[in-house]
Formats: sequence, structure tokens, C-alpha cells
Amino acid sequence: MRWKGRRQSSNVEDRRGRSSGGGSLPGGFGRSGGRIRLPSGGTRRAGGGLSGIIVLVVLFFVLRACGIDPLGMLTGEPGGGSQTTTTQRQETGGASDEMKQFVSVVLAETEDTWNGIFESQGLDYKEPSMVLFSDSVRSACGFASAATGPFYCPGDEKVYIDLSFFDQLARRFGATGDFAQAYVVAHEVGHHVQNVTGILPRFNQMRQRMSQAEANAMSIRVELQADCFAGIWAHYTAQKGLLEDGDIEEALNAANQIGDDTLQRRTQGYVVPESFNHGTSQQRRTWFARGLKSGRLADCDTFNDPI
Repeated sequence: MRWKGRRQSSNVEDRRGRSSGGGSLPGGFGRSGGRIRLPSGGTRRAGGGLSGIIVLVVLFFVLRACGIDPLGMLTGEPGGGSQTTTTQRQETGGASDEMKQFVSVVLAETEDTWNGIFESQGLDYKEPSMVLFSDSVRSACGFASAATGPFYCPGDEKVYIDLSFFDQLARRFGATGDFAQAYVVAHEVGHHVQNVTGILPRFNQMRQRMSQAEANAMSIRVELQADCFAGIWAHYTAQKGLLEDGDIEEALNAANQIGDDTLQRRTQGYVVPESFNHGTSQQRRTWFARGLKSGRLADCDTFNDPI
């Protein structure tokens, strides 16, 4: 990816070197243990709440255009508002920290993409922050260790990542290359898009009425949509001429390596499909490629289309 010399996001908090203590949260990017407070639901039963997910997204844009915050309506906040926090930045590593510079550029590119998509609807995109940490971190979703992997917390609208994960991604999972790393960031930002459009809050409500099997099934659809949104970002990044030969293959390989079936075969030698909560390798590749091909939100309806 041609990233050097491009704008770096100002929405980056560097907490590396701090000790957060506390426990850890299970699961994370591509893990089989679930995600931290990521809304996960079941199949379409649950009162038919899943049948109109794209309609929900459209309704979000319509309500926002009328000056109404639908997310606030779902969370019960007075006036439909949300608390604005000031991003605090702590520099540890200086200008020579190339990996920090890289993820800051990728975050900036996602900001450009999603600002453009929201602007086309006459709306403002509320940009997420990215928190860089080492070993463990405290978030609005609780404590997490580096073993959690990258995650998005809806409670504070932040993406959390221990940059050492990228070494593990390459060494342990065989997913090498900077665009594999960019795909990870874009996937987590995809969860933020789900959150600000009201999809995740809705699923948080639905999850309370679902069995574990239903929750796993819905979690797969949530994760695959985030993969598709990452593909949308890659679509517009390619249009800018920022991709190099092999970049798409790197992202597709990363999606393949962190599929539930591939991970389970690697770690335990067999697969348990009913425990899947992120999607198979084929599903993750397919949905990333779908967003990449079209660049359209309507083509990322994992809740009504077959997966």
C-alpha cells in the first residue's frame, strides 16, 4: 500500500507503556471466543427484527437528515444526544514509530471514505478514535489483554489494538503484508459504522432474547458485514491508486487465515460449526470481496442475503 507521506489521523491515542491491570476479555479479531460486548444475535426469529436491516440503515440517514439522532433514541439519552469526548494523545515512540504512522494513515483513509459516504447522504460521520496499547487496556467495555486481539468498543466508540498483534498475524497465522494489517483496521472501523448507524444498538437489544446458538449465528452476520464494509473501504482506496500489486491478495489471505474453521483446525485439529461466531474462511473472503467489487452499502446486507 502506498501510504507514506499521506495524512495521519489525529484520532489516535497512544497508551503503550501504561499498565492497566484488571482482567481480560475473551475473543477479539478473528478469535473463536466471542467479542467484547459486540452485539450478537440469532437467526431471523427474534420478532422479525432482522428482516429490514438495510431499511434500518436508510431510516438512520432519513432521521439524521431531519435532525433526529436515532442512536440516542435507542439508548434512551435525552434529546438523542451523545457525549463528546476530547481525544487525548500520548506520544511514545516518536516520529520513528513506523507502525504507528502506518495505522494512523489507514485510520485517516477510512475517515476519508466514510466521511464521503455519509456526506453523500447529507450527514456527518462521527469518526472513531484508535487506542494503541501494550499488554492490557481499560475500555468502556472492560479490561482487555493483548491476547484479545484488536477490538471495537461501542461504549466509547474506539478501536483498540496492540500493534504486536500484527507480528502474530504474520508469524502464527501466515497473514503477511501491510494490506493484511490495513484490512484488520478497516474491519474494526466497519463495526463503528454499524454502531453509528444504529445496527449494533439494535442487536444489543435483540441479543437479550437469544440463545447462545442464535447469538453465534447472528455474530457471524455482524462480522461478515464488517468484512464487507472493509471491502468498501478497499474499493475507494483502490480508486485513489494507493494499492500495489499483491495488496488485495494479502487482505484475502488474512480473511482466509482468521476464518473460524481455519482457526479451529489449526488450534484443535477439528471444527465445531455450531461454535462459529465470525464466519468461515470462505465467507470472510466472499464478503470482503463483495464490498471491494461494488463499494455499495446495499451489497453488504448480510442479514437478509444468504451468507
